[in-house]
Amino acid sequence: MFHWLEKNPFAFALAVFVTIAFAGLIEIIPNFAASSRPVIGTTPYTTLELAGRHVYIKNSCNACHSQLIRPFKSETDRYGDYSLSGEYAYDRPFLWGSKRTGPDLMRVGNYRTTDWHENHMWDPEKVVPGTIMPAYRWMFVNNTDIDTAYAEMVTVEKFFGVPYNKPVPMKDGSTKIIKMAKTLHEGRKDALEEAKLIVKDMKNQDVIDAVEVGRIPEIVALIAYMNSLK
Repeated sequence: MFHWLEKNPFAFALAVFVTIAFAGLIEIIPNFAASSRPVIGTTPYTTLELAGRHVYIKNSCNACHSQLIRPFKSETDRYGDYSLSGEYAYDRPFLWGSKRTGPDLMRVGNYRTTDWHENHMWDPEKVVPGTIMPAYRWMFVNNTDIDTAYAEMVTVEKFFGVPYNKPVPMKDGSTKIIKMAKTLHEGRKDALEEAKLIVKDMKNQDVIDAVEVGRIPEIVALIAYMNSLK
């Protein structure tokens, strides 16, 4: 057989290609599978965080802000540790992006606070002089769509195995459980309880009053989502 391959250059080249490709796959696939698993400390989104992610997508925030820190010193110095594939295990769809009209937001929860986001979304120019970002004041009035967020939670838990109501390992060796309510009514209640914690650090009285009577303005959900990006 080997003599035949030596006399047929095309077959020989094909055999070499197949051998190398197979060996490469044996090396690459296990590592790729391992790196795509959730990074320790990565938890599923809560109902309110997921609703805030929907607000983020609906307003095309990802058109100007990426969520992918590349392994370059210029980026890690500014934004923090570079992104790992396992950190996006629960993101559907990914919001990586490549255009940065504004800064990358992958680690924004580490250095921005609730009140900073509140002021920035209301009047960006006042917080960041010279910015071209518009104000998003309608978020302070529009109600958050909690029902769709809850529906997504049920879907990804059932069909994609997202570990709601299960212990998730954390970096300090402990575990954390992200609750998924059994009913939509309970899901709304959980989101409202989380919203009340968010507005404790906000100053807009209309937003605070809205949450007190059971409404969740979009700005509250968006801030919950932004605070989760760490």
